[in-house]
Amino acid sequence: MFKKVLIANRGEIACRVLRTLRAHEIPGVAVFHHEDRATPHVTLADEAVQLQSDAPAAAYLDQLQIIDIALRTGADAIHPGYGFLSENAAFAQRVAEAGLVFIGPDAGSMHLMGDKIRARTFAKEHGVPVAPSAQQVGDLQDFVARASAIGFPLLIKAAAGGGGKGMRIVRSKAELADSAVAAAGEAQRYFGDARIYAERYIEQPRHIEVQVLGDGHGRVVHLFERECSIQRRYQKIIEEAPATNLSSTTRDSLCAAAVKLAAAARYRNAGTVEFVLAPDGEFYFLEMNTRLQVEHPVTEWILGIDLVAEQLKIAAGRGLSFTQQDLRVQGHAIECRLCAEEPEHDFRPAVGRIGLLRLPQGPDIRFDGGIREGQEVTPAFDSMLGKLIVRASTRAAAVEAMKLALHHTVVLGVPTNADYLARVMGHPEFMAGHLHTGFVVEHADALSAPPPSAQEQVAALAAAALEDVDFRRTAFGVPEPYASMGGWRN
Repeated sequence: MFKKVLIANRGEIACRVLRTLRAHEIPGVAVFHHEDRATPHVTLADEAVQLQSDAPAAAYLDQLQIIDIALRTGADAIHPGYGFLSENAAFAQRVAEAGLVFIGPDAGSMHLMGDKIRARTFAKEHGVPVAPSAQQVGDLQDFVARASAIGFPLLIKAAAGGGGKGMRIVRSKAELADSAVAAAGEAQRYFGDARIYAERYIEQPRHIEVQVLGDGHGRVVHLFERECSIQRRYQKIIEEAPATNLSSTTRDSLCAAAVKLAAAARYRNAGTVEFVLAPDGEFYFLEMNTRLQVEHPVTEWILGIDLVAEQLKIAAGRGLSFTQQDLRVQGHAIECRLCAEEPEHDFRPAVGRIGLLRLPQGPDIRFDGGIREGQEVTPAFDSMLGKLIVRASTRAAAVEAMKLALHHTVVLGVPTNADYLARVMGHPEFMAGHLHTGFVVEHADALSAPPPSAQEQVAALAAAALEDVDFRRTAFGVPEPYASMGGWRN
């Protein structure tokens, strides 16, 4: 399909793409900042080129430098992964103008769907339901008046936003103006775009998304839906497929709406259409992510499909390799995002050195990560270390498998959310599938854990030390020259 592919990303997703490239015997080129020089995505790649930049995050956003490296190394395509430049229309356009293939949608699709206001208008024009909303087009007073007319509560969002930035819940007119100013300011800081809009806020909604693949000529298939309702600070931490407690009628309607939208946009490559599902069964278009999603492995495992491989085929002009009728859901898959953070301190990101890493093993367990022992976790990047994915024949079996897998996940040297995720898995409401985006807040008390006792801390440290080969060698080994003497003593 391609003679060589450069991955314009790092960490977990770079490793994920490299594995598929290797399976298809396509050489992969990694780019890295100096701080990442010894990380797994660098060692896994066939070639690795250092990015020149003082700031780590800025290095992976340097469009011209990345394209230049692709040309110099002989790559004929660039895979952006997710985050960084993956939804940057200008980058996709520059890649094409350089004579390279961008493995993702074209710049036009990104421009259309990357702006939430533009995307909502397009969805509404094509019969996809959207929640009542008001855009800030005039002065603040005019916006407050039009937004208030929708009714409260409201949700203010950034037009170019994501990840919860520039987002505010407003429950009364008295707080609307201040919230709008704060949201606009945050949107400007994070996205360089202060435009905001307000939409009706649905209490305790579910977050359901539909994976789609398009060939760019109007042919689109859906790969069913994912449940992404378990979130903290508007960011997903647990995803599963298929969605639980979803009627076949609602499932069919959601998937049909996603296909309609993508086909109307003549969408090419992988994308995800996200919806808010209200408690009364009504659903509304939220946004379309024009890239591969973090949670794509759960879709892969219920369908037996490699989504990165499908991205490569579509980008190479081969079109879709299957029809809608070819797809059948088999079993249930759950993904947990393993993050360096402290759930007991409002999920504060954590830093440190990974001194010990032990991951669960098994045919139905998958860990997509880009970490190793000895690696420094810094505040320069997102706190996600990797993704733990399990599959089973039923949801109940998958939940039990995930609980066990989390208990066998050991990361020492930096705090993680592994124990917290296990507590979510074991919560009766989660096990029953009673999910909504406020789940973490609603059950905060039940999900909190008491601090370990001094005895437990000592036991944990002793167990970790005994697990370490170098420690055992130092503590219990016999030094030279006595080791060579055998059992002889004078």
